[in-house]
Amino acid sequence: MRKTAGEIEALREAGRVVALAHRAMREAAGVGTTPLELDAIADEVLTAAGATSAFRGYHPHFAPSPFPGVICASVNDVVVHGIPDGRPLAEGDVLSIDLGAVLDGWVGDAAVTFTVGEARSEDLELIRRTDEALAAGIAAARPGNRIGDIAAAIGAVAAAHGYGTPAGWGGHGVGREMHEDPSVPNEGRAGRGLVLKPGLVIAIEPMFMAGGGHDVGIDADGWTVRTVDGSRAAHSEHTIAITAEGPRILTAP
Repeated sequence: MRKTAGEIEALREAGRVVALAHRAMREAAGVGTTPLELDAIADEVLTAAGATSAFRGYHPHFAPSPFPGVICASVNDVVVHGIPDGRPLAEGDVLSIDLGAVLDGWVGDAAVTFTVGEARSEDLELIRRTDEALAAGIAAARPGNRIGDIAAAIGAVAAAHGYGTPAGWGGHGVGREMHEDPSVPNEGRAGRGLVLKPGLVIAIEPMFMAGGGHDVGIDADGWTVRTVDGSRAAHSEHTIAITAEGPRILTAP
């Protein structure tokens, strides 16, 4: 459903809270920090802003139980939906943090990946290319283009550098609910799918796997999505609005 200018402004305010929480977590993360500690920091930022978590208590049909965290904290070979736990982060870990906030009934949703301590060059490249794919997907989100143009732009970056994208996982519409129509795949054909019109608000979120391919597994917890080959993964996401002037990032700082 397309949003009015006023609704987009409300979504932007939710997005600002998400950006504030991401900044606080990024500043706090280090060797020895636990994902649970980062989860608590995000909770504090949201509470101070009058927002609530879009993730905690969320119970989609595929999960055996509601999600327990404020954030998804995905370490190394976890692609998405990692449950924050008390295991300390180690030197060289790749950490993806996904966060959704609800403010005045509107949702903001964004993810970022970074390394902890001394980074491996191949991990920095993986993250850089995932961010590049997000930028390419956002650039394609213009009125008159189609969902397939976004998907093709993301998939082209993955293919050019030998990365895989997890089958069945991608972006989505955002509004009063965290997951609305349409779905926004990370691979597809240009010129196909829904025509993009001003007022559409979507989350674009490339997920790249260093080992290539599309296969992932889900842990016994029913949430944690992991590469089958143990290779590392990265996840980059912004909520954006399509406007007559082009894409507007709603979850930027």
